[in-house]
Formats: sequence, structure tokens, C-alpha cells
Amino acid sequence: MASEEMLSVGIDIGTSTTQVIFSKLTMENTASYFSVPRVSIVDKELVYQSRIYRTPLRDRIFLDGEGIGEIVAKEFDSAGVSPSDTRTGAVIITGESARKENASIVLEQLSGFAGEFVVSTAGPDLEAIVAGKGSGAQQYAKVNGCYTANLDIGGGTSNIVLFAPDGRTVAKGCLDIGGRQICLSSEWTVTYCSPSARCIAESLGLQLSEGLPASPVDVRQVCQRMAQLLEQLLLGEESPLLHKIQTAGSSQFVPPYPVQAVCFSGGVADCIRHSGQDALQYGDIGVLLGQAIRESGLFQRFRMVDAQETIRATVVGAGSYTTSVSGSTITYDPGLLPQKNLPVLKLTDREQTRCIQGDWMILNERIAWFMKQTDSRRFLLALPGKADPSYEEIRQLADALSRACEQALYPEEALFLAVERDMAKALGQQIRLRFPKRGLVVIDSVQLEQNDYLDMGRPVVDGLAIPVVVKTLIFG
Repeated sequence: MASEEMLSVGIDIGTSTTQVIFSKLTMENTASYFSVPRVSIVDKELVYQSRIYRTPLRDRIFLDGEGIGEIVAKEFDSAGVSPSDTRTGAVIITGESARKENASIVLEQLSGFAGEFVVSTAGPDLEAIVAGKGSGAQQYAKVNGCYTANLDIGGGTSNIVLFAPDGRTVAKGCLDIGGRQICLSSEWTVTYCSPSARCIAESLGLQLSEGLPASPVDVRQVCQRMAQLLEQLLLGEESPLLHKIQTAGSSQFVPPYPVQAVCFSGGVADCIRHSGQDALQYGDIGVLLGQAIRESGLFQRFRMVDAQETIRATVVGAGSYTTSVSGSTITYDPGLLPQKNLPVLKLTDREQTRCIQGDWMILNERIAWFMKQTDSRRFLLALPGKADPSYEEIRQLADALSRACEQALYPEEALFLAVERDMAKALGQQIRLRFPKRGLVVIDSVQLEQNDYLDMGRPVVDGLAIPVVVKTLIFG
């Protein structure tokens, strides 16, 4: 069977640490000779990992872009990789580093390393999913048939994701709980206390003031309260304090099913696993928070899962798990690929039904509104599709799409479509009859949501499929 290899890069720029890895992804047509082609990623091999760097900062808040650029350049060199060798991957800006100004700094400094198809993403929900895949929690859920949560606890945040027994993500969210929420000198003087940590302290009737010494007992109490809040979250309990410390831009974590197993990743996970460390070893509460979690009800209430990766979970997820492939019954003009950062306009089932019934004006209005909101001339229209659609339904949908896009799109702009169901080739052929001169890419078997962005790479495995990366670009 035809197969192809791609080199993927993962770069994780977090509140505390920065890492780079390279992975080799192998794609293969896994269908039999008498079946419709089906391209899948059949193997992921980690081929290089950098040492763990302290994230370079200009001050407490802003990243040192030049310093990050030097780290990445050094690691490309050490790995013997040039930017043009990488075809996919992700830069994940995480925790308190994920703010709009910092994202701009990183984009500017790393633009030369982007290769053909490397993306820059940030956002607490995406980080939660990527870390949960990198830690092995998703795989554990599938192998053991249980609802498995991964808590990726770093310097600034705790990113939480719940995987169903089939590997689907069923809940995700993020709290401002992390090792560097409170920083302390060796004499227990508070050098930094975040608004969220201050809020947690005040809920206990405690005051933590920067520049003043803190009682070790008080700091430990705050860490214990943080552990209790994580336990509350996994149990599906609500409290005003949980809402107050929810990370900006993240979803509210609401488990639809009881959590059965829990996995920890991130830098604090190592502090959970290893006892006997100096309490202020890192100049923050990371060790104390790890100890508080280890002694909390979390370890009594849930089955504990050993992570395959702890502090490297996000970077492994970024390099090995952000890329997927489209279905193989697709329509595309090769000259239009690759594409980066296509904003997604998602139609509901009801809107799609109205299009099939001939109401193309609703789509025309949605497209005009979306282009104005995003200030973009290009976008990707995502459709739920239909199971076993009739020829007439495909023809009517193609007619509505063509009429609406003819009105709303600039003449020189291509039409990009993604359909969840396996119907892109038939739909694309019908649209091509109506748009013989307009550029066209129609892919399927990709799940997208409103506000996502999509990257599409060059076709792989003899042109049978297109590698894709779905991104949620949310900067805190």
C-alpha cells in the first residue's frame, strides 16, 4: 500500500518552560484494493526532543521574542533540520504567555521557521486537548473503555480535558491554578501573587501581599484549596470561586459523565509524583501544590493513571497529534494548496437543510456577515453534510452554495468547503459544473466549529488526501 512520511515540529512556549520536538508521521492508504481509498496516520515516531528551557521573558508578563527565536534556531540546528524539511506541526503558546501581544512577538520571531505548513496557535481549550493526547490520557480512555480526565498543570494554568471511551473529547476547560501563581523568595517573601491566587487566599480569610513575608502555613492552605477546587471541578460541582478563577477564553468544564480515571501532566505533575523536594526549589508554589494534590481527595476518589509524558505532554501533543488527514473522496485544485489560517464559517443542520430546499439567500446573508466580521476576503465554509444523500439533494445543495458564493465572494477568490460526511467528491463535482473557472477545494471527514481556523497542506499519498490542522486561535 502507498505510504508517505512527514516531519512534524512541535514548539511549546509556556509560562515557565519552552521546548521543541520533531516527530515523523507515517501516512498510508489503509483501504483494501476493492474499497474507496482511506488515508490514515498509521505511525508517530518521536525523532528528536530538546532540553527544557526556562521561557525567556522581557519582564514578568512579556516574552523575549529574540530569546525564543535563538532557542528554536539552536534546536533546529541540533536536530539537523532546516525549516523547509518540516511539513506540519504547531507552535503552542500556553498559560500566562498566551496573550495577544506575546502571540505577535512569537509569530514575528518564528516566521522564518514556519516551513511550508507550521502553524502558530494558542488557547486554553486547544492546549487541554493537545496535552491530554500527549500525556497518553486519550489512549488510556480508548484502551480501558473509561472516561479519563487529564489535568495539565503548568506554571500559570491547569488545562483539563475529559476523553470518552472512544477517544472523543467530551469536556474541556482551564483554571488559573499553577505553580507560578504565587512566587516566593527563599525567605518566604511573596515576589508575585496573581489575581486568581489572591482571590483563593481571600476565600480562606488570608492576605498575601507582594513584598511582604508569607506564613508557610498560609501558603500551604492556599495550595490545599487549589487542590480542592480541582477536585470540585472533576466532580461536576459548581461554585462562585470556580467561575472567578476560570481562565479567560476557556470553556467551562462540565463533565457529561462521571470521571473514572485521572492523569496528571505538566511541570507540577513531576512535583506530584516525587516527594521530598525542597518546598521552594523553583521559587514558587509548584512543589507545595504538587504535595497538596497528592494528599487531596483526588487520589482517593479517582483511579490514577501514570502519564506517558508529564512536562513534555503539550510539546509531544503539538508535534505528533495536531495533524490529521482529510477523507479521500475529495475535490481540489492542486495550485491552491497549501493554505493557512482559513477562518471557518460553520452552517447548522437547519441552515444546511434550508439550502437543500433552495433557500440560498440565508447562506448569502451569513457569508456577507461573516466576511464583514472577520474583515477577510477568504474563508472556509463548513457543512455537517448528510448520510447517504440522494443525487437530487447534492445537486440542490451545490446549486445553493454556488448561487450564494457567486453573490458574496470576490471573483478572484477560491471557494473552500469542508464537509463532515463523506460526500466531498460528489458535491465538488456538482459545484465545478457551476464554477468552471473559480478555484475550488472541497474536503470531507473533518469536524470543525465556528471560530476555528484551518490549515491545509499539500496533498499526500499520491494526492489521495490533504493533511489538515484545526486550530482555535484564542489569545487570553
